[in-house]
Amino acid sequence: MKVLAVGGGAREHAIVKSLVKDGAKVFTVMKNKNPGLARASEEILLANEMDIEKVAEWGKSKGVDFAVVGPEAPLGEGIVDELAVHEIPAVGPTKFAAQLEISKEFCRDLLREHKIPGSIDYWVFDNIPDLKALLKDYDKDVVMKPIGLTGGKGVKVMGEHLMTHEDVLDYAQQIIQNKIGGSSRFVVEEKIVGEEFTLQAFADGRRVVPMPSVMDHKRAYEGDTGPNTGGMGSYSMKNGLPQFATFEEVEEAVGIMQQTVDAMRAIEHPFHGTLYGGFILTKEGPRILEYNVRFGDPEAMNVLPLLEDNFVDLCGQIMDSSLPSAVKFAEKATVCKYVTPVGYGVKSQAGEKVFVDEAKIEQTGAELYYASVDERDSDIYTTTSRSLAIVGIDEDIAEAERMSESALQYVSGKVFMRHDIGKPDPIEKRIRRMEAIRRGEIG
Repeated sequence: MKVLAVGGGAREHAIVKSLVKDGAKVFTVMKNKNPGLARASEEILLANEMDIEKVAEWGKSKGVDFAVVGPEAPLGEGIVDELAVHEIPAVGPTKFAAQLEISKEFCRDLLREHKIPGSIDYWVFDNIPDLKALLKDYDKDVVMKPIGLTGGKGVKVMGEHLMTHEDVLDYAQQIIQNKIGGSSRFVVEEKIVGEEFTLQAFADGRRVVPMPSVMDHKRAYEGDTGPNTGGMGSYSMKNGLPQFATFEEVEEAVGIMQQTVDAMRAIEHPFHGTLYGGFILTKEGPRILEYNVRFGDPEAMNVLPLLEDNFVDLCGQIMDSSLPSAVKFAEKATVCKYVTPVGYGVKSQAGEKVFVDEAKIEQTGAELYYASVDERDSDIYTTTSRSLAIVGIDEDIAEAERMSESALQYVSGKVFMRHDIGKPDPIEKRIRRMEAIRRGEIG
């Protein structure tokens, strides 16, 4: 099979490695030259992934059988629709179905109108007076979200990023004036107390088939402090469950995702691709914080190396609505740690050389995924986004963490990384906090 892959980050490197492992010849479009993707691909095109017509025409010229789209932005631009015009089927949602991620307003409205459990209270505004009226009468903390895409950096929470109602109003003014997320509209949501986890699932328009759950770390600095980022790393447990959740609670989250896919089919816009549910586990059960319409980054690197079924075959089943009832993953723990430019999350130092000893990393047993770097004259340089990810895999999460940490020593330059991801203390902290929430001590 010839496959067109769209995107140039670590998520796409993981996708392409899985496709190649299972027999595909891959042709990849990316903005910057990602050395891992370049080596894994039959051919690459250095182009803006948002130039969807150019991407589709190039895929057509290569005679690809189907496409896999990694990033959310081209999905929101309608790349799947454009590929269809060029007679290329794709693993990913149409422009309309991509609104589950592209528009938080669309997503919340869908959940409410179809009475899908796990939703939360929300309000949508485009002006300050109406927001002031809400804050005057609403005596709880809120969460502020621009309507559109912000690369995981637009959410601000009262008590963490916003301390007062004045802070909320100031942020709303920033969204309106600067059209953060591409719009002056924003969502105000009730603040939910609980522990977050990610649940990704393959979706074929009718059925969702879940993958192992993953726990992400968005904050830039150790101890989950500092500014929000696209994700500094993540981990998954051997049994595929969050360490603070039960099987029944995760199954409830799967049910919420299934009902969401059912709702999309009911409005005659079936969802095909990877659906990412950002959940928070509360005392009353899981609630849905957000949907993404593609693999998570870094969460893709936790699940794809564990996939034991043929990924190329699964892509075909996603497209023709024939997914099996379950997909097989290895029962192992994973720890993913991102290497970023110095200053990432505030102001990245781009254009700095990164030194990677691939042979030594391979000897540790860890998986290496290149992200937003630029290879020039055989040297690797940082961009403003994350540089590379290293994933340790083992039956024991402590060993997986040690493997990832061991491999990190073979990356150098003006780079930054969090060393606490997957270590016992932050994991135990989540468990203890969830226990306190269940007892009603936090809430």
